Amino acid sequence: MADTLAVVGEKYALLVLREAFLGVRRFDAMVRNIGAPRDVLATRLRRLVEAGVLEKLPYSERPRRFEYRPTPAGWELQPVLLMLMKWGDRHLADRPPMVLEHSCGADLTPVVVCGHCGQQADQGTLTPHVQAPGWTRTGPAAD
Repeated sequence: MADTLAVVGEKYALLVLREAFLGVRRFDAMVRNIGAPRDVLATRLRRLVEAGVLEKLPYSERPRRFEYRPTPAGWELQPVLLMLMKWGDRHLADRPPMVLEHSCGADLTPVVVCGHCGQQADQGTLTPHVQAPGWTRTGPAAD
């Protein structure tokens, strides 16, 4: 998780991804929508490209301009943003600032489900099995 947060665990990185998922992929439009200083946004975009989350593609030769599109690895982060949006709508807003409509016509309510059985995954259905050498479920193993 720490390695993941090093890539996307910063406010403007998440807002860049939100914009890219919504189809806003040009620098000036992202600056306008996010409100980040231009230099900060440029740095976040560069890091996301270097991490393989976004790809930088030219859309104009004169002047040379680029847009930023999610890579397959970037698209895998969309459910994370949907769950963060759900949490914020529930705990931080009087009413959601945006609602996403699913292709079935209903407002989207994202949930995490097991890819094997299809059941919802929540605190009562999960058992951690630590795979990292030298670690237990409660932290570093005693020497």
